[in-house]
Amino acid sequence: MFRGSMVALVTPMFADGSVDYDSLSKLVDFHVANGTSALVSVGTTGESATLDMEEHCEVMRRTVEMAAGRIAIIAGTGSNSTAEAIALTRCAQQGGADACLLVAPYYNKPTQEGLFLHHRLIAESVDIPQILYNVPGRTVCDMLPETVSRLATIPNIIGIKEATGSIERLRDILATVPDDFRLYSGDDATGTEFMLQGGHGVISVTSNVVPARMAEMCDAALAGDREQALELNRPLEGLHTCLFLEANPIPVKWALHQMGLIPEGIRLPLTPLSEQFHQPLRQAMRDAGAIS
Repeated sequence: MFRGSMVALVTPMFADGSVDYDSLSKLVDFHVANGTSALVSVGTTGESATLDMEEHCEVMRRTVEMAAGRIAIIAGTGSNSTAEAIALTRCAQQGGADACLLVAPYYNKPTQEGLFLHHRLIAESVDIPQILYNVPGRTVCDMLPETVSRLATIPNIIGIKEATGSIERLRDILATVPDDFRLYSGDDATGTEFMLQGGHGVISVTSNVVPARMAEMCDAALAGDREQALELNRPLEGLHTCLFLEANPIPVKWALHQMGLIPEGIRLPLTPLSEQFHQPLRQAMRDAGAIS
């Protein structure tokens, strides 16, 4: 079962917006070497909204190929179209992904019953482990604990990435789901406390930049060592904040470019990080040990 530090991986791009597969391969190796437990391919941080279906499937497939069994691959296959989500989830399964991450349908604002039926149909249509993803700040749709509880009874729905940043929400879900249902934080700023309070890991943006430090912090938190986990998290707090100074993945792609890991490409409507945020993010990277 997936646990610990999992990275919401960026999709490296050249200046013209085309995917840089050589840099993607280097990122996969970077995370294997630094103790990341799983990669999320083509999630929000991977610019899923700007990749077409063919590109989306190709990036997922090639990430699995690059990983070569050394690290688990969770494919981002969510959509606000149920049919499209099923098609992407089938692509991920055919490409060899270990599981899929499905964001709650965005923009069309479904009811709780609509959320249940959407995810149930995907789970019934494609026999691969699936992780729900609740991020109301982006989707304008909040999957409530009672809906999560209903979906948790479906055998191949194995967990949720909960990105509200609410520890109370974590407790509410834990109280209503089976013991083997997994809860992952989607909010770096509260991820340490989330794990100390019973969560099983974090699907992280910060892990792109300091994977070894995030892995160490997650290990301490999952072992229940509060003092050590908080101590390890303290130098990372600036990054947790500064990587969201503009919409994700704008800051994290800038940071990785500064580290020499990827080109500076990003697709419209996203734009490069505004100059006013360069210095605070650079300082946060120094504080976290990402650069000298």
